[in-house]
Amino acid sequence: MAIGALMVQAFVLAVLELFFLPLRLDGTTLPLLDDYPFPVTVLVATLTTPLLVVGASRYARRTLTAAAPLLVWLGTLLLFAVLGPGGDVVLPDDWRSLLLLAGGALPSAVAVGAFVGRQAGVGDQ
Repeated sequence: MAIGALMVQAFVLAVLELFFLPLRLDGTTLPLLDDYPFPVTVLVATLTTPLLVVGASRYARRTLTAAAPLLVWLGTLLLFAVLGPGGDVVLPDDWRSLLLLAGGALPSAVAVGAFVGRQAGVGDQ
């Protein structure tokens, strides 16, 4: 039950991060500052996705179960990158997309690795 809730949260966060990724400092939503891209959702992904994995690892006995929020998050990003709603491209093809992918996936992969290490008893004396 808890793992399913964490997977739903990962899906919702991925969708929100994708839709707010193109934010710019253009004076409409954010203050005007030379129309510079402001991908604040990269920071959100960097903080929340590993927390979801850590939360799942508290209930998990298997690595796949602990990594489920990460896999849902990645799958949602890839799904919307290929099949956007109504045929639209949601994931821009520039540095912000790579930063979002790295910011969400790499710390989460470290959290999965920590779970695997705890399962194997690495570091126990």
